[in-house]
Amino acid sequence: MRDHTGAAAARLSIDPATGRVAGARQCPSPNCDERPPGMPVDLVVVHGISLPPGEFGGPWIEALFTNSLPADNHPYFAEVAGLRVSAHLLVRRDGEVVQFVPLGRRAWHAGASQWQGRPACNDYSIGIELEGTDTLPYEPIQYLRLAELLAAISVAYPGVSQQRIVGHSDVAPGRKTDPGLAFDWPGLRARLTLLRELGP
Repeated sequence: MRDHTGAAAARLSIDPATGRVAGARQCPSPNCDERPPGMPVDLVVVHGISLPPGEFGGPWIEALFTNSLPADNHPYFAEVAGLRVSAHLLVRRDGEVVQFVPLGRRAWHAGASQWQGRPACNDYSIGIELEGTDTLPYEPIQYLRLAELLAAISVAYPGVSQQRIVGHSDVAPGRKTDPGLAFDWPGLRARLTLLRELGP
């Protein structure tokens, strides 16, 4: 498998003892806590995020998730700087993977949510943010990295099947719209099938 530069792309892997993703840059967020005792992880929620909205690059997503977003730097920042939110992982436009929360802990990403009648998705899900918007195409390298992450997650957490990979809009309909109509779900599932066929 090749990445966007044509070089061989290394598979991402998860250390089950620490919940860390090997190959991800670590940027710890304080916005997390323990999952309920005995709670299995069996859902992945895919999100889209850009800060300021529609702009890519820069330190602002990381600043939001580490409670250091300067409220006076942009009008939109004043609206969200006081939020205490996080995701487990972020996939940037260039394919860089950033980890904010160990996968075994509860990140604060889904908010008021439910899936198939089961509330509080943060309790049992992993949240993955993609740098993007609802309406602009995501980058091919982002789909590659996301598929690699999902393949590794399904090994570490066997309850996460392809049918249990959903969008934020699926668990919070009417309140959230991301990752949006621009997100290529069939393309992602095709990549996951290819990774499964290629094996370890």
